[in-house]
Amino acid sequence: MAHGNCTTVTEFTLTGITDDPQMQIVFFMVFLAIYLVNLVGNLGMVVLITHDPQLHTPMYFFLWHLAFCDLCYSSAIAPRMLADFFSQKGTISFSSCTAQLYFFAAFVTTDCYILAVMAYDRYVAICNPLLYSATMSRGLCLRLVISSYVAGTVNAVIHTTATFRLDFCGPNTVNHFFCDVPPLLALSSSDTRLNEILLFTFAGFVEMSSLAIILVSYAFILSAILRIRSTEGRHKAFSTCSSHFTGVTLFYGTIIFMYLRPMSVYALDQDKWASVFYTVVIPMLNPLIYSLRNKDAKTSLRKLISRELSFALT
Repeated sequence: MAHGNCTTVTEFTLTGITDDPQMQIVFFMVFLAIYLVNLVGNLGMVVLITHDPQLHTPMYFFLWHLAFCDLCYSSAIAPRMLADFFSQKGTISFSSCTAQLYFFAAFVTTDCYILAVMAYDRYVAICNPLLYSATMSRGLCLRLVISSYVAGTVNAVIHTTATFRLDFCGPNTVNHFFCDVPPLLALSSSDTRLNEILLFTFAGFVEMSSLAIILVSYAFILSAILRIRSTEGRHKAFSTCSSHFTGVTLFYGTIIFMYLRPMSVYALDQDKWASVFYTVVIPMLNPLIYSLRNKDAKTSLRKLISRELSFALT
C-alpha cells in the first residue's frame, strides 16, 4: 500500500536480545527454563485455586486473575522470543505485531489494576476484619475484576490504534525482542509527538492511579498493624501483606522505569533488559512469591499432590 511517496511495510524484523550465536543458545536455554517455570507456576495457581474450595475467597479470586494475566501477557512475548533465537531473520508480520502489542498492553494494564484491587482487599481484611465478608462480596469482587479488564482493553485499544495509524515507510527493523510502543515510534516516518503524549498520559494514569490505591491501602494497613499490641498479631498481619508488597515493588519499579520517561532519554539497547525483567522474569516470580509465602496455598498444594499420587497408585 502506498501513501503518497510512502510504501507501508508489511512486516517488521525484530533484532532480539543478542546477535551473538553462542549467547543465543545460552539465552534460549535460560529463558526457556524461565518460561516453563512461568507456565507451571501460573497454571498451577489457576488449577489449585479453581479446584480447592478452601481457596474460594476474595484474596485467591484476585490471585487467580493475577496468575491468568501474568500467563497471558508473558505468553504474548516469550514463545516468539524463544523462536527468534533460531530464526535468521526474526520477521514478524504487521498484523502479528499489532496483535502482540494489543495483548501485551491489555494484560499488563489489567495486571496493574488487579494488584491495586488486591491491596484494597488486604486493607479491608486487616482494617475492617468484622466487615470483611460483607464488604468484599462476590458482586463487588466481580465488578472490580471486570473493571480491571475493561481498563486493560481500553488502554490497549488506544495505544495499538495510535501506534499503527502511523506511517512506517523506511527501515522496518525493530530494535527490541517484541513489538512495544517506544521502539515502534522510533521507526515511524510520521510525527510521533501525539503518540508520546498518549503514552506518557495513559501509562502515567494507569500506573499512578493503581499505585496510589496500593500506597494508600498500605498506609492504612501499616497504621492498623502498628496499633496491634501482640507481636504475634503484628507478625501475622505483616505476613499476609508481605508477598503482595514484594510483587508490587518488583512490577512497578520496572514498569515506571520503562514508560514514564521522555522518548529522548530512551536507550533501546539497555531498555531491552528491563523489558525482559517485567515480561518474562516477574510473571515467573509471582507464583513463587505468593505460593511459597502463603501457608494456605502450600497446604492446598500438598493436598492436591497427595490426592493425585494416591489416585495414580490405585
